[in-house]
Amino acid sequence: MSQNTFAARVTRTPIAFEAEPAREIADQFSDLTPDLRDVLSGTAGCAPYLKTLMEKQADWLREALTMAPEDAIAQAMTQMDRDSDSALRKSLRVAKQRIALLTGLADLAGVYALEQVTGALTDLADFATHTAMTFQVGQEIRRKKLPGMGEDDVETAGGMVALAMGKMGAHELNYSSDIDLIMLFDDSRFEGADFHEARASHIRATRKMSAMLSELTEDGYVFRTDLRLRPDPSVTPVCVSMEAAERYYESLGRTWERAAHIKARPCGGDIAAGAAYLTRLRPFIWRKHLDFAAIQDAHDMRLRIREHKGLHGDITLPGHDMKLGRGGIREIEFFTQTRQIIAGGRDEGLRMRETVPGLAALAEKDWIPSEVAEILTRHYRFHRTVEHRVQMMRDAQTHLLPKTEGEFDRMARMMGEGDTAALKTRIHDALAEVHEVTESFFAPDGSAADSRELSETEAEIVGRWETYPCLRSSRAVEIFNRLKPDLLARLGDAPRPQDALIQFDGFLKRLPAGVQLFSLFEANPTLVDLIVDIAATAPALAAYLGHNAGVLDAVIGGGFFEPWPGGAALEAELVARLTKAPDYEAKLDTTRRWMKEWHFRIGVHFLRGLIPAREAGTQYTDLADAVIRGLWPVVVENFALKHGTPPGAGAAIIGMGSLGARALTATSDLDLIIIYDPEGVDMSDGRRPLATRAYYARLTQAFLTALSAPMAEGRLYEVDMRLRPSGRQGAVATSIESFKAYQRDEAWTWEHLALTRARVVAGPDGLQSAYEAARAEVLGFERDPAKVVGDVIDMRARIAEAKQSRGALDAKLGEGHLQDVELVAQAAALLSANTPAEPDRQIAEGVAIGWFSDGQGQAMAASHDLMWRLQAASKLLTDEALDLEALGQGGQGLLLRETGADNKDALVQDLENKARAAAQAIDEVLANPPG
Repeated sequence: MSQNTFAARVTRTPIAFEAEPAREIADQFSDLTPDLRDVLSGTAGCAPYLKTLMEKQADWLREALTMAPEDAIAQAMTQMDRDSDSALRKSLRVAKQRIALLTGLADLAGVYALEQVTGALTDLADFATHTAMTFQVGQEIRRKKLPGMGEDDVETAGGMVALAMGKMGAHELNYSSDIDLIMLFDDSRFEGADFHEARASHIRATRKMSAMLSELTEDGYVFRTDLRLRPDPSVTPVCVSMEAAERYYESLGRTWERAAHIKARPCGGDIAAGAAYLTRLRPFIWRKHLDFAAIQDAHDMRLRIREHKGLHGDITLPGHDMKLGRGGIREIEFFTQTRQIIAGGRDEGLRMRETVPGLAALAEKDWIPSEVAEILTRHYRFHRTVEHRVQMMRDAQTHLLPKTEGEFDRMARMMGEGDTAALKTRIHDALAEVHEVTESFFAPDGSAADSRELSETEAEIVGRWETYPCLRSSRAVEIFNRLKPDLLARLGDAPRPQDALIQFDGFLKRLPAGVQLFSLFEANPTLVDLIVDIAATAPALAAYLGHNAGVLDAVIGGGFFEPWPGGAALEAELVARLTKAPDYEAKLDTTRRWMKEWHFRIGVHFLRGLIPAREAGTQYTDLADAVIRGLWPVVVENFALKHGTPPGAGAAIIGMGSLGARALTATSDLDLIIIYDPEGVDMSDGRRPLATRAYYARLTQAFLTALSAPMAEGRLYEVDMRLRPSGRQGAVATSIESFKAYQRDEAWTWEHLALTRARVVAGPDGLQSAYEAARAEVLGFERDPAKVVGDVIDMRARIAEAKQSRGALDAKLGEGHLQDVELVAQAAALLSANTPAEPDRQIAEGVAIGWFSDGQGQAMAASHDLMWRLQAASKLLTDEALDLEALGQGGQGLLLRETGADNKDALVQDLENKARAAAQAIDEVLANPPG
């Protein structure tokens, strides 16, 4: 016996409930082996419908049982008589009888697992739908009722497509399923009057197709067909144009329709047109932000279904609905689909049509615990098996458990279970566990901490919340009111409750909308802790969040607290995102969303003490580098569409200042210059060519716009180009030869000092090397140390006169503070053979060339390090001048942790002492230029 035949794969046998039907089938198939005869007779003793099919299809069944069931099912779908409408109707019904019979036997005998059973039934539905569609559209084409279409268009149904929805779309049809279809036609194939004629033709074909599948004849029916999932079914025809459907979903689509489309799949007709339509519909189905508001929608939907069907109340097995009742199949499907809707817009790996793989993907991505996925998967398969047994008995479209003990006994025997009580216990426990798991997700414990008593000022703040834009809708107010008691309690536990409340108030005031965010808070209470932490500690970060609440998606989207990936991995991730963006504007907005999430991540890690200031500076720089390197080619490509590819060797982007020194803070601008090499090329080669100099000037402006223009997702960075040759008066992009000539003949000492911190961020390898060589040449010029030091003394005096220090807490300005130390450090790098970009290494060069003593170098380095850490922390905390009292305890705690001070007085004292020592060292070294 072949190891792949039906008989070779039998693993269980149903127990006959009624002896007489079982005996009749045993006699009729007495020529079969005992194992097969037992399966058939046991089935006949439980399921009158399957017994009838065995009798009708006895000859075919004998042959089918000698084959692999897959081959027999495929054969049943090939034996079609398409000569006439009536002949095809009969052929489809005979195929349905045969496949329903063999699939039912394979299910009962353990030959097929659940997914094979539902897959075989779905394959039949796909085949029947496509066959009926193409037959009816072919009739329309032959009658010249479908403009512009010929015989070659029959197989694609003249641009009409059937979208399988629900269980059919997921390849999960049950034994007695309706098939839910949305019928569409590709209106782009028809123009003018042809459109109306084609629309009428497709509507006729759809009606005839539905009748061909649904009507009950002496041979039964193929599938009951439900077309009501189409857009606005009460007013739209049974077949809708794709353009009209897209317009409907874009403007009026609801959450349940989004959930339904998770499973949507082209199953008949023009499959390619259907796939393209679903691709265009992705923004409706999959939102770019985490969509926790969908939880409430799904919960409300569940409650409406229960109420409408009268299914609320405790689980009692007799007559319980295995699909819609408590703990039923729909609960598992809603659970899975809702989580997919929440996160699928950000993670394409969650866009599964099938329920079990969907649960597995959610667990793999940490959206649900693995044990929850295992529980729901196990019960889903069991629930579906029970559902099939109920339906197999009499081909009934039902999901209800038996109402009598006798029928329960019948179902138990059908499942090979001799102990009905044991089966009932198993069913009850499974329903109860599913309900417990899913109910806690859809309706989490709403009990919140009691509201603390508010002061008069606090009550006034809370009282104005209802006037904010984020609480305009009744839905937002409903969710927020559930959150408010716990939220106020957490704010009350902050070190300075009123300060925390004021900062949270600012965050709330800036939010443009609230439903999504409040739903996210309700589903993820740990996020409330983070918001309170930020509100109590970092007003600047709270303000940033108010304008960019979408970055909170990243906190629960996975990977937020993993180790820093590094610049190369960041760049690769951004490039991958940009590749998927459909157009230039989408790429700019995609970059903004992506950058903000990573920027927020760095700030939170720094705030929470997961990384120190220096590491935060490195990460902010890695992020800026990745944005520049990822976005520059996008801008060049877009610019080239009109003006041609960059003439010559291209352009390089040079990072100056803090970017060049890899020491950005949370609010740093980007200091950039653009260098290009024309290689003797005078003009670009595009359809609107530009002179090379104008080309790179306008390309640079396009890049600056890409970085700093306010868009729907805000801006990326402010950009400062004043360090380019000739400053504000100079060209925004400079050729490599002009750069060298300017630096050699015209540049001031301060421009050479700035060049010590320059580094190439992006550009062709050849041009990078040419720039580095030019920079090395400039920095290697013979210089008079006395003149350099004299210029530094002059610059120091001008800075002191133009920008007054605000005291010890002004990290940047003041004698011995950041700018003062960096000026002298850059001079040391300029006068040494080596020119590192980082201030600490520049100071070390001053010691190495004998200009600074060890003590002087240490004094400057100590002050610079302390001031820089103060600057990095303060920029995260506030946009204003640093005021320790105004920061509150949370902000003070961050500053003290980062600077190592015991208290705020000790911090101020340490700053003053280190600045004084550095200033003295600077005075001493400037009074004694190197040899």
